[in-house]
Amino acid sequence: MSAQNQKPFDSVLVTAFGGPEKPDDVLPFLNRVTQGRVPPQRLEAVARHYTLFGGRSPVNEITMAQAEALQLTLRKRGRALPVYVAMRHWHPLMTETLLRMKADGVRRAVVIIMSVLQSKASWDQYQSDLADAVSETAVDLYLAYAKPVFDRPGFIETMARHAHECLHRIPEPNRPGTHLVFTAHSIPYSDPHVKGYVEQLKHAAMVVAQRLGDFRWHIAYQSRSGRPQDAWLEPDVNNLLADLKAQGVASVVVVPIGFVCDNIEVLFDLGTQARQTAHEAGMTFFLAKTVGDAPPYIDTLADTVIEEMECRGAPSPSNPDSTVSP
Repeated sequence: MSAQNQKPFDSVLVTAFGGPEKPDDVLPFLNRVTQGRVPPQRLEAVARHYTLFGGRSPVNEITMAQAEALQLTLRKRGRALPVYVAMRHWHPLMTETLLRMKADGVRRAVVIIMSVLQSKASWDQYQSDLADAVSETAVDLYLAYAKPVFDRPGFIETMARHAHECLHRIPEPNRPGTHLVFTAHSIPYSDPHVKGYVEQLKHAAMVVAQRLGDFRWHIAYQSRSGRPQDAWLEPDVNNLLADLKAQGVASVVVVPIGFVCDNIEVLFDLGTQARQTAHEAGMTFFLAKTVGDAPPYIDTLADTVIEEMECRGAPSPSNPDSTVSP
């Protein structure tokens, strides 16, 4: 093993999509995400979705809470490391955070990509953008990536508990006929990881469903974008809800298993749009919470950090003065 790989890790970097934090951020954020590929009128329509939620997304706030909880958990387990946060599309941007890390003198970081499932957009692009940010900032920083958590006990336990909470809000006589609908972001069939993405999603949904008991369950996709003529994963969640109603299903619990925190795609695409689809069909609709900063999920993130350090033979030093850094 090289001397470089034997050096201790001295930080953790949590990276997520990012989101606007006030109304004036919304259009600049959407322009940054779409990079001029979407007509202005379409951006205006999407921007209106944010107005329903105060002109902001909760992604940054929740990701910071997740990072703080992770840092505390690592410290309790003898791995006192600073946990930094970097966003792909809003502040703190990757370059901003890397410059902060450079100023702090850190040299080796375990990276957590806050995406449950691996696809080009949800995994490869983060690695590519971080590599570009390292190059742009000239930071001498070694990055090791923690594994995804779609099959880890803490993630599964949390999603099952949140779905269970919804099921128990349905009157007991109606509960056995309730169907579970597990959702994730749709991706194009041209994505090189599409097969693995679907397999990871199906595995996670199956294990959660098994914990919940004898309920019928389905996979659906949401929030597709891109050209209409391109093939993306289906069925769309709204189409599936209509099909379930046609089959006589009276109540559904939608489980956003492909997301680790609330964002507009959860709050609007599911909490508003899919809910309206179900209500117009006369179906009872419940939306399960995402994992957020639930302790079992944070424990799982800590596990992946420690495992990545140990598999590279580089345990971290203890540093009681570590702090979460945006």
